Amino acid sequence: MLAKVLESAVRATRRDDFRIVEYSIQEDHVHTIVEASSKQALERGMRSFTVRASKRLKKALGVKRCRIWGDRYHRRDLTSPRQVRNALVYVIANFKKHQRLANGAPRIDLYSSAQWFTGWIQHRTPPSEGSPVMPSRTWLGSTGWKKHGLIHPGEAPSAPVRPPGRDIPVPPR
Repeated sequence: MLAKVLESAVRATRRDDFRIVEYSIQEDHVHTIVEASSKQALERGMRSFTVRASKRLKKALGVKRCRIWGDRYHRRDLTSPRQVRNALVYVIANFKKHQRLANGAPRIDLYSSAQWFTGWIQHRTPPSEGSPVMPSRTWLGSTGWKKHGLIHPGEAPSAPVRPPGRDIPVPPR
């Protein structure tokens, strides 16, 4: 499964100056929330992730040469607790924009870091394997956003906005 391959690339992207805090894999792209200590750290960290993911995807697909990533890149610097909370909902609940849910029942996206997310309004038991993402080291990402409330599993992103982080096209799951 290609989602597991991308998850392994997220797990392997560990740097002191860059961390992937949340992610979700859509049909043809990936959303991430990342933290970096500088613009250079962001560039190096994203390059590290995309190269690592490309190699793993090509191996899983059994191809030596193919273009994995497109040119689309959306970066949004998050500067307020509200922006961070909205970005979290956008990333971990983005699949709800693209899929019809049975009876509107809240679901957790199995192709995202939502399974390990600790900011749900209801306690959830995460998978036994450790989280593929790293915890936020910033006040905004760890504590600040919570002043606007924990996230309900039934929440979905509001009207279309430019996604935070990088929007990376990927092959189908």
